[in-house]
This record gives sequence, structure tokens and C-alpha cells, in this order.
Amino acid sequence: MLIFSPLEQFQILPFYTIIYNNFDFSLTNAALINLIGFFGFWALLYFASSNKNCFNSPSFFFIPGPWQTVIESIYDMLSQLVYDLITVGSEKYFPFLTIIFSFILFSNVIGLIPYSFTITSHLIITFTLSFSIFIGLNIISYERHGIHMFSLFLPANTTFFLALLLVPIEFISYIAKPISLGVRLFINLMAGHSLLKVIVGFAWSMLLFENVQAISFLIPLFILVLLMGLELAVALIQTYVFITLTCIYINEAEVLH
Repeated sequence: MLIFSPLEQFQILPFYTIIYNNFDFSLTNAALINLIGFFGFWALLYFASSNKNCFNSPSFFFIPGPWQTVIESIYDMLSQLVYDLITVGSEKYFPFLTIIFSFILFSNVIGLIPYSFTITSHLIITFTLSFSIFIGLNIISYERHGIHMFSLFLPANTTFFLALLLVPIEFISYIAKPISLGVRLFINLMAGHSLLKVIVGFAWSMLLFENVQAISFLIPLFILVLLMGLELAVALIQTYVFITLTCIYINEAEVLH
């Protein structure tokens, strides 16, 4: 499936076709990865909960184990980020941002598994996240400030003639926020995975050489190992960047600056 083109790995393919009244409810590779990510996140919370889990044993200890250390580190990092960037009502946004962070992180990391599927490399997924957040921010801003929310497009102490120039610019930049938020996540994941596929194909082609020339495949293989580490860093950084920008946009909706 991944032999001919680096972009074939991004195709959404059905595993089981279900069509009812012209509606397609087929189980695709994208839906399967979504389910795996959901159940993986649920299992992590269930088995690492502070209450007794299904093994009837406590999960959290004063001396943390490896998994507890990872969970506590992510919790501390995310809580510090939310409370630093959102100055008003940060507590009520923390559960929502935790879910978004976990979904993107699980999706990015699962996509690094060979022959899996990266759902965050599709615009329909990233735009669904970014535009739903953007719509929610506008609703929150209007509920908090009413008609005064439009002061976002007009800086203070602006003359009338300067406002004729600044208001369209501010409006375009405001509309561009969800687009840039979704495109940034999509393009970084797609570009990185395409590069990995190109290097893998190059290494496989060199492996088919005869005699001593076949040893040369070690060079792209070494580069591939480095790129896998880089892709893991990109998966983590892009999750962090997405949540950081979301926190900034939420704070703008709350305080109007």
C-alpha cells in the first residue's frame, strides 16, 4: 500500500463498508485510529486513576513509578501553561484543554507506528478542531462582553481614517487564526511523514543492490533513525504549540486584548 507514492499513506481506506439510505457509515482506517486513541486514553486514565482500578490495587504512590512520573509531568506542564496564559477563569478551561491535548498527542504518536494512520495529517481533522474552538471562543466573547467584543478589531485611540485601514486588517488576521491553527498542525505532520516514507523507499532501493553496494543502505537507515527522533519531537512540539495558541485565543476572548 505504501510502495508507489509517499502520499498513499494519507489515503482514507474503508475496512468494512456500511451504507444506509445513501449515508456512508463505513469503518475506515481513520475511524479505527480514532477509536484506538480514545480507548488508549481511557485505559490510561482508568488504570492510572487515584482510586482503585480493575486490578483492585492503588495506582498512585508517594514514590512515583515511570508511568506516574510521565502523567504527573504532563499534568504539571499543562496546568502551568494554562494558568500562565489564561488570566481569567483558567480552572474551567483546564479539563477541555486536557482533552484536546491528549487527543492530539495520542494521534500524533500513534501515527509514528509503522503502517498506522496519522489522522492529524488531514485538514478535515485539524480544521474541525480549530474551527470548533474558534466558534466557541466567539460565543464566549459575546456572552462576556456583548457588542464590545468588536473592540478587538479597533485598537484604542485610533483616528477615524486610520480605523478605515486597521479594521479590515485586524478582521482578516482574526479570521486567519483558525486557519493557521489547523494548517500548522496538518502541514508539519504531513511533511514529516512524507519525508520518512521517501527515506524508507530510498533505503529499500539501496538494499536491493548487489555485493558491497548493498551496505550503502546503512546511510539512509541512519538518517531514518534520526528522523524518527525528530518526528517524535515534532509530534510533541506541535501538540504543545496548538494548546499554547488555544490558551492565548481563550485569554483574548476573556479580556479582549
